[in-house]
Amino acid sequence: MATEQKGEDDQLTTSSQAAGFLGMIQEQYRKTKENAETYPYVWASYIVVYGGFALWTTYRWRKLRKTEDRVRGLQERLRKLVESEQSASSTGSVQKVPPSGEKTLQSSDKTSSK
Repeated sequence: MATEQKGEDDQLTTSSQAAGFLGMIQEQYRKTKENAETYPYVWASYIVVYGGFALWTTYRWRKLRKTEDRVRGLQERLRKLVESEQSASSTGSVQKVPPSGEKTLQSSDKTSSK
């Protein structure tokens, strides 16, 4: 009888070694499950704390992405505005439009002469 138990133990040891990585994973899962069943409040507090941290991180990440998208849009609008002003100024120099300062002087001269 003792030899039969020893043979069974040897078989279990051999089969567990043969299982290798998968056996290790299953054993770790079993230990974790037993621990969670033994200490449910500890595991619940872990879930609350780390779950809250994950939610906060997700919120901040999404807010950062939205801000980056908004900045990219503003940069694109600014780039287009600068390009249009540069093209307008290059065509404006050919037409010789008086600067805005001269316009205000001319309008103030008209009002003062009346």
